[in-house]
Amino acid sequence: MASIEAHPGERAAQDPVRLLAIRETPLSVDEIFRAVGDDAAGGTALFVGTVRNHDGGADVDALGYSCHPSAEAELRRVAEKVVADFPVRALAAVHRVGDLAVGDLAVVVAVSCPHRAEAFEACRRLIDDLKHEVPIWKHQTFSDGTEEWVGAC
Repeated sequence: MASIEAHPGERAAQDPVRLLAIRETPLSVDEIFRAVGDDAAGGTALFVGTVRNHDGGADVDALGYSCHPSAEAELRRVAEKVVADFPVRALAAVHRVGDLAVGDLAVVVAVSCPHRAEAFEACRRLIDDLKHEVPIWKHQTFSDGTEEWVGAC
């Protein structure tokens, strides 16, 4: 088998963290997918989180996300941990804040790696850690007039 030196494309990308953001504007799957393009990647995994019309058996009428000022720094910390744990060629993650409607994109993350299994695992870790560790909160208003806050951490 040839060494990694014989195949420079197998070396880690200079800065695999290509795009990280928290935005008030609509998200684009195409933008995230383009951000993780890499000729040495054999697998790209992408996750899209959308606002659904229900939660916990109740109809959702309105939803808003807010975040702590440290959220982007925490997002970078989460992304860098994924890069350290997997052979990531490129990574991107964008979360939306503000008022969203049913069907709107709330979060889009993507990871490209040399192989598909690694890409799936890294993408799953990225979205799971983002949801558990980045200080972004969801405020839901239900059709019965009740409301709740759901915290990421």
